[in-house]
Amino acid sequence: MTPVCIAPTGDRCGEGVVWSADEAAVYWTDINRFLIHRLDTASDAVHSWMFEEPVVALALTTRRGTMLVALGSRLLLWQPESNGRHEHGFALPGWPRVRLNDGRPDPLGNFWVGSMRNNVLPDGEPGEAGPGEGKLFRIAPDGAVTVWREDLGISNTLCWSPDHRRFYFGDTLENEVCAYDYDRVSGAIANERPFLRATGAGFPDGSAIDAEGWLWNCRWGGGCLLRAAPDGSGRADCHACHQRHHGGVRRSGSKDALCFDRSSHRRAAVRQPVSVGRGRARTAGASVQGLTTRRTDRD
Repeated sequence: MTPVCIAPTGDRCGEGVVWSADEAAVYWTDINRFLIHRLDTASDAVHSWMFEEPVVALALTTRRGTMLVALGSRLLLWQPESNGRHEHGFALPGWPRVRLNDGRPDPLGNFWVGSMRNNVLPDGEPGEAGPGEGKLFRIAPDGAVTVWREDLGISNTLCWSPDHRRFYFGDTLENEVCAYDYDRVSGAIANERPFLRATGAGFPDGSAIDAEGWLWNCRWGGGCLLRAAPDGSGRADCHACHQRHHGGVRRSGSKDALCFDRSSHRRAAVRQPVSVGRGRARTAGASVQGLTTRRTDRD
């Protein structure tokens, strides 16, 4: 896996990569500079938008031309073409002591997002994370909010198995990713068990599932991606990326088997063919097919 720079965006902490097949474009955020970027893969042109606080996660929605944006404090509905911004309705209790972090839609159209102690200062400079203040939220299309986990350190990794029977969620500070049973009718999770524990190669950050059900996990401080077997045996292949910090990976089911890895700490986002690292978006080849990007719903 050899990344090639395609967008020198100068990001400090690139996150939230989303592939929009309708536009053949990649969206991602820079948490510490309060930015969203869009890369047009046909022209390699990059457009960026500024927000008033950290932008931590993105999702496609069922509304044409509208994305869900997770800021540190709340959710927005955003139209990139006009830069229109509208309140979603969800606001995080405890902001600015705590903030939102990784988030993603589930198979039923709910949006799941975790929180953590706020480690981004008002000017975007890094602060200190810490244990025990994060939660895992599920936000339904009608706006109903359910808390599924509490006392978390840094919420990361939200993804589902290809058959939608298993949910994965991680806590970076605990150095662990857990698996849960996922109810495909109610959207509930149950039966938490360890899936990927300390490996000696950094700490778990964002993840994605490929078409074979393997979990790709970016290792913060480990300079690699781990591809973990779905059987929970602990088998994992390590793919070096020549960068110390990686934020997360996204895979889409397009014909090019695009994969997105977000490299962090003065780095941006990765595509396979897109990656981001050291403040630059990069491309790299991938031989494993991904899954279609999921959308969240809003009544």
